[in-house]
Amino acid sequence: MKFRILNFKSVNSTNDVAIRLIKNNKVSPTIVVSENQKKGRGQHGKKWISIKGNIFMSFFFQLNNNYKIINFTKKNCQILKRLFMKVLKRKVTIKLPNDLLIGKKKICGILQEIIEHNNRRYIIVGIGINLIKSPKINNYSSGYLEQFSRKKINRSYLLGLLKKEFEKNY
Repeated sequence: MKFRILNFKSVNSTNDVAIRLIKNNKVSPTIVVSENQKKGRGQHGKKWISIKGNIFMSFFFQLNNNYKIINFTKKNCQILKRLFMKVLKRKVTIKLPNDLLIGKKKICGILQEIIEHNNRRYIIVGIGINLIKSPKINNYSSGYLEQFSRKKINRSYLLGLLKKEFEKNY
């Protein structure tokens, strides 16, 4: 599957942009990327703290009706884990259901939503990656990719790798 990329300077949430696109019948497989998120969302209505320079993206496409969301959760975590391990040469673990960690520090979170429009189902996969800095959260340890890398990680390069991996796997 080929994804088109839409880049934004600032949005409330990349998942919200994806929902709006679907509701406006712009439903070809798409990756929404923004440099800034004002109201990023996490699991169970939690706020995703979006620090400029990190990666905020969502991808979406029409679902085959018999595919279960739990299968997407596992698949997306595995795709990201393999990619991060390749880039960082470090062990990455999955904290169920949708967080990726190095050591005990969260480096990435995934928020998946399914919406229905015109009798079709779409999956939206929001991904927040702490690339250059991690938020300070009370009683929660977070890290960022460059903290665990031996060198600076180019944001555009990483986004290109992500696009290739999702195209290869979907």
